Amino acid sequence: MTTKQSIEISDAEWEVMRVIWTLGQSTSNEIFENLKEKMKWQMPTIKTLLGRLVKKGALSADKEGRAFIYKPLIEEQSTMDHVSQLLFDHMCQMKIGSTIADLLDEVALSQSDIVRLRNVIDQKAKNAPEKVECNCLAKKTV
Repeated sequence: MTTKQSIEISDAEWEVMRVIWTLGQSTSNEIFENLKEKMKWQMPTIKTLLGRLVKKGALSADKEGRAFIYKPLIEEQSTMDHVSQLLFDHMCQMKIGSTIADLLDEVALSQSDIVRLRNVIDQKAKNAPEKVECNCLAKKTV
């Protein structure tokens, strides 16, 4: 499984990948059953998305009998980390902390998630600057 993620995945493809990552592997029928109510997609849509993901190198497709078994070729966590980093790369460094705080207000977290976050924050606090500098404009030389 690949850890370096440079594959661009559309919002619709993310939905398919989430099902496959959760199941470990899947058939198009299993994906359809998991997404038909949520996304209101028909089977041809699922097959189109699967074909795109195979072509991009995000999935493998192994024929077993009459069905294809789709398996992820990219790791879920590293893919999410890559996409998150791309998002943060487009933000002013001064705004990232408040954005993360806003996200924490909005998402459900387990007790173990909270412990991990506290540990990360405690480590960051040891070397954190008083102020994070803006990275939006070229630095002026005087």
